[in-house]
Amino acid sequence: MKAWIGAALAMAMALPAWAAELGDDGLHKEPWFHDTFKDLREDLAEANASGKRLVLFFEQRGCVYCTEMHEKVFSDPEIAKFIDDNFFAVQLNLHGDTEVTDFDGESLSEKQMARKWRVLFTPNIIFMPEEVEEGASAVDAAVAVMPGAFGKGTTVDMFTWVLEKRYELDNGEDFQRYHARRIQERNNGKTD
Repeated sequence: MKAWIGAALAMAMALPAWAAELGDDGLHKEPWFHDTFKDLREDLAEANASGKRLVLFFEQRGCVYCTEMHEKVFSDPEIAKFIDDNFFAVQLNLHGDTEVTDFDGESLSEKQMARKWRVLFTPNIIFMPEEVEEGASAVDAAVAVMPGAFGKGTTVDMFTWVLEKRYELDNGEDFQRYHARRIQERNNGKTD
């Protein structure tokens, strides 16, 4: 009996403290993901109406980097709240068959749209502006793309940089400079 309890306890301790919920499609699910008809024009309108920014999350089944983001970054309650409060997040499957309608009106499966937008790996997070020019595709209109899994600091900095529309500023502080400054501020104990 003691051996069984010891083995069960050892197995429980070996599991991550927080395990991201997986959907039937094998993708990690967050409570702040919006389940939509994947018509990006409608999604953008809904995001704007709710005072949020539209962001698209490309992921795939079995993606270890997606798992890392969900378990180490998005599991942080402050980060999850920040994203939920400020962004309208729509998840897309790199190999999915669900139809997506791009801003230019073209309807393709998720996997075909991934090819159109040149998404090659996951996670791939695409940040949209509040307005998209007539006839533009999502990839052409995007204000930023976060290609890959990053830690908490980089992720928060990217979401903040987009939220603050720093990409519009003409002060020479692109994301890399902004991120470097934020790291320095965190190291010096000065944070917003």
